[in-house]
Amino acid sequence: MELNRVDLNLLVAFDALLAERSVTRAAERLHIGQSAMSATLARLRRLFDDPVLAREGRALVATPLAESLVKPVREVLDDIEAILAKPTAFDPGTARRTFRIIASDYTMIVLLSPLLSRLTAQAPGVRLMIAPPGEDYVDRLRRGLVDLEVLPREAFPQYQDFRHSLLFTERFVCAVAADHATVGDAITLDQFSALPYLASSCGHQISPAEAQLDRLGICRNTEVTAAFGMAPILLSGTGMVALIHERLIKALAGQTSLRTLEPPMPLEPIHQLMLWTSRAEPDPGHRWLRQQILAQASELHDATPDR
Repeated sequence: MELNRVDLNLLVAFDALLAERSVTRAAERLHIGQSAMSATLARLRRLFDDPVLAREGRALVATPLAESLVKPVREVLDDIEAILAKPTAFDPGTARRTFRIIASDYTMIVLLSPLLSRLTAQAPGVRLMIAPPGEDYVDRLRRGLVDLEVLPREAFPQYQDFRHSLLFTERFVCAVAADHATVGDAITLDQFSALPYLASSCGHQISPAEAQLDRLGICRNTEVTAAFGMAPILLSGTGMVALIHERLIKALAGQTSLRTLEPPMPLEPIHQLMLWTSRAEPDPGHRWLRQQILAQASELHDATPDR
């Protein structure tokens, strides 16, 4: 097929239709009428010789061909947007801008909280809107509804679809209250399974720690389930045991009274990633923010807790 005979605007419509899975919402996204979007969908079907979207009940479902084209079409559009973009200089000292970030409470405590202190002095007009990951965290990044996501690679199976940088690795340690009555300087697997257990939660899916324990077939006597950031605080003064990020325990040391022990099972570390889209790559302000996060992460790496 000769490229000069194809209306490349159809790729923009395809991207909107596959992102929204709705003719009405895709039309609203592109600021055109619903009838015009329906006509465009008909043109796409002729172009690809494929239904593209097929109705199943009350929903529109992408065909296998359409699903296979989502990523390459988005990459082509990202490249075109990058070519046409006209970056303006970004001066953090005078800029007024808000960046939207998705991150867990663990990341907020360990990485982003100290970053905020740095930005207050360097960029007083820059604001960070930080939200926890929900079920649609991948789609929100793909659609440009957020600027960055900072999440474990282990919780982001599609990470290779996006631009990303490894910030740091983190390991889990066993933690108990400093005055725990039955746990000494070490903990056995039998003790771990028998003690009341404080489980960690990501909210939208099983946490990396719990997923590893499940794969290993480790039994737990789960008594409480809590978000990562609350676990060290809830654990203090109780008879429970938990698996907690090592840096999180260090960051909250002044608010808790805990002892850490080597886990009695083999656990893999997690790999904390920063992810963004290729359309954001050339933006000077976005590039500046990524550099600030990388710099903050390097300080965490340099201050790795003693083992």
